[in-house]
Amino acid sequence: MPAQHIPVRAVDVAAAIQERMGEMTAMKLQKLVYYSQAWSLVWDEAPLITEQVQAWANGPVIPELYTAHRGLYSVAPGQIEGDSGKLDKDQLETIDAVLQHYGDKHSQWLSDLTHAEDPWKNARQQAGLTDGARGNVEISQAAMAEYYSSL
Repeated sequence: MPAQHIPVRAVDVAAAIQERMGEMTAMKLQKLVYYSQAWSLVWDEAPLITEQVQAWANGPVIPELYTAHRGLYSVAPGQIEGDSGKLDKDQLETIDAVLQHYGDKHSQWLSDLTHAEDPWKNARQQAGLTDGARGNVEISQAAMAEYYSSL
């Protein structure tokens, strides 16, 4: 049985990502936090973040993180108030593994990937949202865990 992890805020995960990778587009930061959450559900059998992930037109988005970087195309370390010190060793290892796999990808590539994957597609489909339509339907943790554990 994995250790009990205490989920943190998405801005804390974003801070950890930026300490490792530096400045990046807001879209890329969103996708990396999303994949960190998804893989935490698989590898650690626990959520990484406290907030829900929503299936927006441009892919999975954590609204609280969006609010923190709203209006910014590119986000520099420190522009979002997060504290990576709130993450435990296992949570940081999960983030590091996600960055090893996805960190060198461009934001558009990551966005296209999320659009091709079932959690985002199915959440929007079940809500009756067409391509490009605005919506804030939740992508459930169960849907993420089921899909990513099958990869």
